[in-house]
This record gives sequence, structure tokens and C-alpha cells, in this order.
Amino acid sequence: MTNHVLRIDASARHDDSVSRKLADKVIDKLSPATVTKRDLSTPLPLIDSTWIGANFTPVDDRTDEQKATLALSDTLIAEIEAADTLVIGLPIYNFAVPSTFKAWVDLVARAGVTFRYTENGPEGLLKGKRAILAVASGGTEVGSDYDFATGYARHMLGFMGITDVSVVAADRLMIDPDASHKTANDQIENLAA
Repeated sequence: MTNHVLRIDASARHDDSVSRKLADKVIDKLSPATVTKRDLSTPLPLIDSTWIGANFTPVDDRTDEQKATLALSDTLIAEIEAADTLVIGLPIYNFAVPSTFKAWVDLVARAGVTFRYTENGPEGLLKGKRAILAVASGGTEVGSDYDFATGYARHMLGFMGITDVSVVAADRLMIDPDASHKTANDQIENLAA
């Protein structure tokens, strides 16, 4: 049962965004008690040398300035930790994820916080969560050799421990919009609440 959804919208569009409309339908299907929203249309800051320096300074040694530098990242990670399910409205831009989604990933993929390295390789620390990617594309077929968005999103979520990832896709909208919407709606209908 999904009690708390973290909704992440990566589309620069609003009213006419297919990925946002798909995310709406997914959340309606899940009927969660709580929805936390993170809209990436207002871009997040990119990581820089100051952020990297703060991130790799041991927690007990961080200055107040370094703690402030990491505050947004800490908030974004806390949003994931609080959620049972992530619903990510993910358009495909130029065969890949929007830069705003990549900026979000860079801020939440933190060694020792959301993943760690072990003698057996990396281990994700955000286990026991589910993610649903609500994907929209004009011409890119989801799962094709030139879809660099869904594979990347799956990989990064899995790297952080979220391995239960479903895809709802309205892809190739510029080629056959009716079929694309029907396929996505059928996939949403078949999602387990």
C-alpha cells in the first residue's frame, strides 16, 4: 500500500505537459494519503567545487557554511526517505533526461548517504521503495537503443537502492498520439495500488 508519494516533475512545460498528466493519473490510481511535490521546472543549482568539498568533508568536521551548502541536498534526500513511492514525471529531451532531472540526481546521489561502497561493490541505501516513471516523448521509443532516459533513471534509482521501478510510457507522441495515450492509460490501469 502506498501511503506517501514523492512526486517529481521534470518537465519544463506545465498545462500541456504529457508527463505531468501521466503523473496525475498514476497518483490518482495509487490514492496515497500524502503527496510531497518537487517541481524541477524551477531549476536546482548545479553541484560545484564548493558543494563537492562540503560533501566530502566528514560530517563532524563541516563548517556552518558547508552545512548550508548541503542543506538543499539534505532536504531532497529527506523527501525520498519519507516516501514509500516516487512518481517521476519524466519527459525525454533529445533522447535523454532533462538537465533539471540530472541536477536532482547529482544532489541526491551521495556516497555514505544514499549509497555506499563495500568490498562487494556499491550498495544502495534507499531500499524498500518503489518508483514509477511517467515518461513522455515525441519520437523516442522507450526501451529502444536511443532511449538514454529511462535506462539512466532506472540505473540511478537502483544505484541508490530503489530497484522496484515501473515505467508508464506515452512515447512516440508525434507519430501516433492516440496509440501512445492508450498504451500509457492501459499501463496505469494495470499498476498495482
